[in-house]
Amino acid sequence: MPNSAGVTVAGVDWSEASTAAVRWAAADAARHHGLLHLVHGFSPFTGRYGQAMPALRALHDDLADNARDFLAAAVRVARDAGGEELEVTTAMPEEKPAEALIAASRGARALVLGASGDGVLAGTTAVQVVSHAHCPVVVVRGQHGPAAGPVVAGVDGSPFSERALAAAFEEACRRGAPLVAVHAWSDDDLLGGLGSFPLVVDWDAVRQDEELVLAERMAGRQERYPDVKVDRVVVRDRPRHQLIDWSGQAQLVVVGSRGRGGFAGLLLGSTSQALIHHAECPVMVVRPGGEPR
Repeated sequence: MPNSAGVTVAGVDWSEASTAAVRWAAADAARHHGLLHLVHGFSPFTGRYGQAMPALRALHDDLADNARDFLAAAVRVARDAGGEELEVTTAMPEEKPAEALIAASRGARALVLGASGDGVLAGTTAVQVVSHAHCPVVVVRGQHGPAAGPVVAGVDGSPFSERALAAAFEEACRRGAPLVAVHAWSDDDLLGGLGSFPLVVDWDAVRQDEELVLAERMAGRQERYPDVKVDRVVVRDRPRHQLIDWSGQAQLVVVGSRGRGGFAGLLLGSTSQALIHHAECPVMVVRPGGEPR
């Protein structure tokens, strides 16, 4: 892969979800005046095939030819979506898809995957990549074409959401879109099992504290992006519920890989897990140190 922070990487397989991801990634690369690198992890066999197995070698070569064909088709899709001037490179390392994409994420600006379908990038592979990539990962779900909706950022006050908020401002600025900063908090975050007793807590005071959390996280960012219109949402609800609801009208949802309530050692929190499986628009998951550049 070209050694440049301006590279957008897209995972490619034979599924419709992969084609949608390539289109999204091509538009993203064009928007950021960067390069697009298409990667297909090619691992048809786990064992070796030697001189004693000519039939297996022939099958391997046929599969490799097919893979090169749909990589070439993906290049055509990318040029159609990003323009003929978009620089597109390809790679077909003989590795499992997740391993190939995680390796390609080093030094990249963002990594883009399709969310579903019958291809090898669906399901557990996407979770693996989101959990271990070295750059932000965009899982393309639902509406993935040009959209007029806002960029939505999940903000909970953790270092993970700090990085996500920075990425969300940059995306909103590039797209000329408004930004909705959503800070959702729930009874269980504060009280555990005591949330069912309404007199235990002064909820008005709690809400004021939560509004202060969001205000502190937003401080200085709006000055840096004066052209980005910002709406702040503070609501008593599960973050995943709110963000999935907002995804129905957003063009992109941006979250950290883990929230402030995440357990040490977990690479992917419950909110980001829920979004990559259920959101109605593309989702960007920003890992520690993984803001787009």
